[in-house]
Amino acid sequence: MKKVYFNHDGGVDDLISLFLLIHMEDIDLIGVSAIGADSYIEPATSASQKIVNRFSKTPIHIAASKERGKNPFPKDWRMHAFFMDALPILNEQVPQQSQLLADSAYEDIIEKVNMSKEKVTLLFTGPLTDLAKAIAVDPKIVHNIERLVWMGGTFLEKGNVEEPEHDGTAEWNAFWDPEAVKTVFDTEMKIDMVALESTNQVPMTWDIRQMWANERHYTGVDFLGVSYAAVPPLTHFQTNSTYFLWDVLTTAYVGKPNLVKQYDVKASVYTEGPSQGRTYIDEQNGRLLSVVNHVEHNDFFNYITKLAKKVK
Repeated sequence: MKKVYFNHDGGVDDLISLFLLIHMEDIDLIGVSAIGADSYIEPATSASQKIVNRFSKTPIHIAASKERGKNPFPKDWRMHAFFMDALPILNEQVPQQSQLLADSAYEDIIEKVNMSKEKVTLLFTGPLTDLAKAIAVDPKIVHNIERLVWMGGTFLEKGNVEEPEHDGTAEWNAFWDPEAVKTVFDTEMKIDMVALESTNQVPMTWDIRQMWANERHYTGVDFLGVSYAAVPPLTHFQTNSTYFLWDVLTTAYVGKPNLVKQYDVKASVYTEGPSQGRTYIDEQNGRLLSVVNHVEHNDFFNYITKLAKKVK
């Protein structure tokens, strides 16, 4: 069983990722925490607890982050957590087995990693702020980390940040807290990176919506379809609002690594100035990253749909 700790930032695909992790074979989900980056922390943690209560056979408690980023996400994006928290399927009367922990997220990371008898795979689908703080407080935790799997960064000329006084080269999870990225990059832990360009092969489309609609008699598939109804699909051409399955691809890779292909690169990150948050190729001084550059599109969607079908 692969020991996995999951830190997410409360978006639709973050919460779907938690749902999928619960149903993955050979995954022992030892901890979950949420940070209020692409969400607000209260609905993000509440929805996480409700997903555990509704779908998990074992109790998983949720830790809330108190950290704040340098560059906040757009408010409209952050509202999706309220939508997820209000879904009827998550508000049925079921046993309340998931509790909100007193420890903050970085404290929970330290505790869960240090307590594990096996090395832990860290899955981060939001900014790296809580991990950076955990490392700053207890640097020795890196010795019990198998690898970090992170959805963040890009090596494209144009990222997905469109903010005043920024040149647009960064990806949002890196831009939210560039210093945290540098702190993590400065460690020796192995990092698998799912960048913006990694996910371009898995956009949300009308065909995918229809596939899930056709199988909505499965409770889990209906949950996928209703959750993604909140986001805009790829229709005729890509826009800054087009929704790709960024975090779900990252999560699926943890459960089934052969869904993707990777290449190695040495990279660094800018922490200040108009390019802050930009990850860039740095063959001389950069750190080694394994970056996803190909996704088996059909296998990916079949895999997550099959996981969802476990809930009938």
